[in-house]
Amino acid sequence: MDIQHIEENIYRVPIPVPFPMKYVYCYLFKEKDGWSVVDAGFHYPEAVEAWNQAFSYLSLDPKEIRSIYITHFHPDHFGLAGWMQEVTGAPVFISAEDFAMVNRVWGDDDSKQASHIAVMCKQNGVPEDLADQIEEHMEKLKKHVLPLPSLTVLNDQEVTLGGWVWKVIPTPGHSDGLICFYQPEKQLLLAADHVLDKITPNISLWPGCRSNPLRDYFDSLNKVGSLDVHMTLPAHGGIIRYLSKRIDDIILHHENRLDQMFALVKEGQTAYQVAEGVFGHKNLTPHQWRFAMAETLAHLEFLVSTEKLVKITNGEIIQYQPNLCMV
Repeated sequence: MDIQHIEENIYRVPIPVPFPMKYVYCYLFKEKDGWSVVDAGFHYPEAVEAWNQAFSYLSLDPKEIRSIYITHFHPDHFGLAGWMQEVTGAPVFISAEDFAMVNRVWGDDDSKQASHIAVMCKQNGVPEDLADQIEEHMEKLKKHVLPLPSLTVLNDQEVTLGGWVWKVIPTPGHSDGLICFYQPEKQLLLAADHVLDKITPNISLWPGCRSNPLRDYFDSLNKVGSLDVHMTLPAHGGIIRYLSKRIDDIILHHENRLDQMFALVKEGQTAYQVAEGVFGHKNLTPHQWRFAMAETLAHLEFLVSTEKLVKITNGEIIQYQPNLCMV
């Protein structure tokens, strides 16, 4: 397998995922007394086999793994955390915000996130049959995060990875509790899904989460943009050599998307109508429609926060319209 040796004690491991990006890149760090892992992957057979191949390639006994760090709760990063804890015995660390999201989304809480998402979709104009399909698909994802690990909240501001001290950088946006790791001496940024090469991270509004994720994301981009970074190691796509240029490109993408969505909003448009205008030319699956809706809502709510749009309720349906006072 194509494991990249980034630095003396750092390895970039491609773990397959059944999604268009093909791989999530997880990271192994050689320590004085064992190994550390950042992110685990999506729980399905191909991913388990890839980890076993990686352990063999590196002559690594899984019991040598001392710590497992999960950058955020999304299933392509979190899904194999429980399996990896079982085979290593290591603690699994995650931010406090995404610790709560694991319980909300993947736990046995009676207040199911999938049903909340379906309600959100219906309130924003999604046809009932499509909303029901979105809920059904979301429920099916749960099997790919089991068994759930015993989690430890990561409260430390610094962690040791590969024998070096890395700063823990909270970067809300892609998820409320997403964390990056920064090593100032080596000028390395472990970026997870915060900054990606070629594709842009999905910035979505979800029930029970922060109310303006796109604003959070812009702030988080500015935060990492202020760091002195020579090499950015993302979770998908290629290694990024010019972080500031990539951040500028991502911000421009979202500014263009905001302009596009603002232009699509007429009198009493639902988020679904706007999403159809942006994504309707594609043959989207229910899984993709879930993200299309949540991303559209994140952009519309940002426009509401800047007072370019106002949000109104027409019966049980939420609609957006231009703020005439700002025209």
